[in-house]
Amino acid sequence: MGRVFLTHPGGAKVFVCWNCNTPLTNKSEMMSNRFSGTTGRAFLFNKAVNLKYSELQVRFMLTGRHIVRDVSCKNCLSRLGWMYEFATEESQKYKEGHVILERALVHEINGYPDPEQ
Repeated sequence: MGRVFLTHPGGAKVFVCWNCNTPLTNKSEMMSNRFSGTTGRAFLFNKAVNLKYSELQVRFMLTGRHIVRDVSCKNCLSRLGWMYEFATEESQKYKEGHVILERALVHEINGYPDPEQ
């Protein structure tokens, strides 16, 4: 399989995989903490790293029909949430290209503060 190369998102607060602590994103990338996932509460992030993406799937959610990809940890392959590829409802277009990480499947840890701030 080869070596898995990981990226660190930086930031004072970092969200990591619940299973292997691989860094995924930081708090400054969070767009909303008012989403629901299959395990309960979830967060919407502008971007995340160290993810593996599934094939496209059509899902009917509370907010309408969406085309999504499941996202998993690149290191341990644990399922973490999904990414919105396309929303059919005009009011849901803001989600496109953004990632949902489920609260129960990630942990928030202290990262490295930006020395420029």
